[in-house]
Amino acid sequence: MLKYGQMLAKDQQQFWRNDLLELNFLEAFHFDYAYPRHSHDHYVISLIQDGAQSFFHKGTRYTTPPNGLIFINPGIVHTGEPATEKGFKLRSIYPTLANMESIAYELTGRHHTIPYFREVRVDDAKATQMVARLHETLKIEPDPLIFESHFLATMSYLVSRFADIRLSNDRLKQERESVRKARIFLEENYARSIHLADIAQHVSLSPYHLLRVFHAEVGIPPHAYLQDFRIRKAQSLLEDGVPPAEVALDVGFYSQSHLNRHFKKIVGITPKQYATQLRTA
Repeated sequence: MLKYGQMLAKDQQQFWRNDLLELNFLEAFHFDYAYPRHSHDHYVISLIQDGAQSFFHKGTRYTTPPNGLIFINPGIVHTGEPATEKGFKLRSIYPTLANMESIAYELTGRHHTIPYFREVRVDDAKATQMVARLHETLKIEPDPLIFESHFLATMSYLVSRFADIRLSNDRLKQERESVRKARIFLEENYARSIHLADIAQHVSLSPYHLLRVFHAEVGIPPHAYLQDFRIRKAQSLLEDGVPPAEVALDVGFYSQSHLNRHFKKIVGITPKQYATQLRTA
């Protein structure tokens, strides 16, 4: 991870790609590098974590402080450079036109709708938190249901809040039968990799509408419900003496470290500590 505040002597950049989302994302520290005038064929959503960044966009200079967001639409010429001698650290996500068209369809029900952000500089605490969490999730989380859900929720908020599209007027309904079927589907398939589209197709809802009605009815999104269910299964296996490494794969996690992270988040201790405490109780 790139750390700000060390007065690094050179710029650093780290790119990643999520193949399932067809999404590139970046973490960078820029000490003295200045991006020349350029444009992209994708969107740029950048969060300044530390320091301050300056850039030109449509003839106007903007300065972005920590926690500030930048939205740049495809084809718009812009620059990017440190605003002070201390440089800046940023996280960027690069949604494609296809990504954004899909998000717009979820929100409006209309095909071939391309959203464009109205403002290039935004200060919004909720948006900042969601973008930061999405970026971190994309970096560390292998479970598709988790990163797909975070991506859809984050981009839906950004587009509905800051883009120039007319949203659907459909009211949120408490579709309890669809939610009940979704919960059963998750519980019956917890040991395999599940995509958001798998659940949505099973209950005949769009992924976005599924997230909304599931969260409204259950109180948590589908991925959180699944992780909670998996952890309960993991606890049962640990109580039966199954080693943590086997438990991880048996209940649908990708590795023991993947299990450890989610188990400790919910239970408060690691699977190994949980099993040890049961044996010595």
